[in-house]
Amino acid sequence: MSDYTKSTNFATKDNLSSGNSLKIVKGTEIDTEFNNIATAIATKADLASPTFTGTPTLPTGTIGVTQSTSDDSTKLATTAFVQDIALAIKQEIYPVGSIYTNSSVSTNPATLLGFGTWTAFGAGRVMVGFDSGNALFDTAEETGGSADAIVVSHTHTATSTVTDSGHSHNIGADVNQAANGAGRNGVSGNPATGPQPTSTVTTGITVATTNASTGSSGTNANYQPYITVYMWKRTA
Repeated sequence: MSDYTKSTNFATKDNLSSGNSLKIVKGTEIDTEFNNIATAIATKADLASPTFTGTPTLPTGTIGVTQSTSDDSTKLATTAFVQDIALAIKQEIYPVGSIYTNSSVSTNPATLLGFGTWTAFGAGRVMVGFDSGNALFDTAEETGGSADAIVVSHTHTATSTVTDSGHSHNIGADVNQAANGAGRNGVSGNPATGPQPTSTVTTGITVATTNASTGSSGTNANYQPYITVYMWKRTA
């Protein structure tokens, strides 16, 4: 763009004496000035809805009109417009009730993101998806579970097997028959026929039954694999 520069100083002509040829305003001088003005105007942008070419640069401190955040045209964007858009995007990403996590920075998101009210959330707990069909998970922010392992009530079934190949006992008689048919104490005839006790014998058979156990129990023995992060909930 070019600026208009006056070629003829018409005011100085007033101070010239009469009869001086330079005191006369010539048509060529006027024509030159008008041409210079026309050229300068043609290279300037209009004040109303201008269309720039090249690489336009706004002067430092320029104040423009902040457009609506819903405007997706090619209008120039002011700093306020850009900040409003950035804030609107962040608020859409993190509406009230959203959870923000950070693996290393403990700063409140109100400071990091520049908006909202945030409170620390879920200390020492992991999150689980909502499940309307499970009474444990059918309400938002419902808590449960235990860090300590607890043995659930249960029963074991054991089977014992005893193997005995078979054995025999000697029967001791109270009356012995002599070779000549005489009974004990000189009495002839058949020996006594009453009940005869057997000798006591230990079989040596033992039976051992063992129930196998597995798993572990105790304090802090019931955690799933986890990783610690900072969690915050937006409340406003």
